[in-house]
Amino acid sequence: MSVRARRHLASAEDDEGPDERWMASYLDMITVLMCMFIVLFAMSTVDQEKFEQLSASLATGFGQDESEVRDITEGVVVPSELLDENGQGFLELELDAAQTELDELTKLRERLRQALIENDLEDAATFTIDERGLTVGLVSAETYFATNSAQLTPEAATLLNALGGVLVDVPNEISIEGHADPRAAVAPYATNWELSVGRSTQVLRHFVEVDGIDPAQIKSVGFGDARPTAAGTTAEAMAQNRRVDVVVLSSADEEVRQLLPELQQERPEL
Repeated sequence: MSVRARRHLASAEDDEGPDERWMASYLDMITVLMCMFIVLFAMSTVDQEKFEQLSASLATGFGQDESEVRDITEGVVVPSELLDENGQGFLELELDAAQTELDELTKLRERLRQALIENDLEDAATFTIDERGLTVGLVSAETYFATNSAQLTPEAATLLNALGGVLVDVPNEISIEGHADPRAAVAPYATNWELSVGRSTQVLRHFVEVDGIDPAQIKSVGFGDARPTAAGTTAEAMAQNRRVDVVVLSSADEEVRQLLPELQQERPEL
């Protein structure tokens, strides 16, 4: 048989019977339709009770309002009593930390107060606990410095030694902050900034050089007359504004420190 005859015979054999390749596409389409109807059927028969339980569990887990339906959540769920009024944060844990910090600052204040009493200086300073920490106010700078001078008086040295003997063992950072009354400074100080900084620096140097406080944990700041504590120009008001504050800075987180004034008000005996 010739080559041409064999090709003709093969072509004839290929033409025998219908072409069924369309069946593959048809079966794929039927499969997709069946899956679609199964999904639609499943969506039309949602278990309402289980859906509500899931919704309640998610609401509880994200700290939303309590659900009236039964919660089947397993694992760690945030209790509502640990959330603040906005559903954010662990208020109870922060309150505990703030109470601990307040107790520590109160103990330090009593130690400092006792040191002053032992040196007959119980009225030489004021004590305030707020969100910054414990502030020891050395009011009326003329008791501790000569007029328009940053040189410490003997009374100031005695007071600082009493305070420094306690503060030397405190791990907190300490900020020495100088203030002045609104009267204009005179030579050798160009402004009240220089005068307030000069006085706070002298207090810092005494704490470091005489009392042995670590220089890495203490700093000097001068506010001039920009932060008065008393209004007016009377002698009493200006005496209150001429001051040096020794601030033992709280080492707690900001969220905890913000709770200190409120706790202090709730415990006026402190």
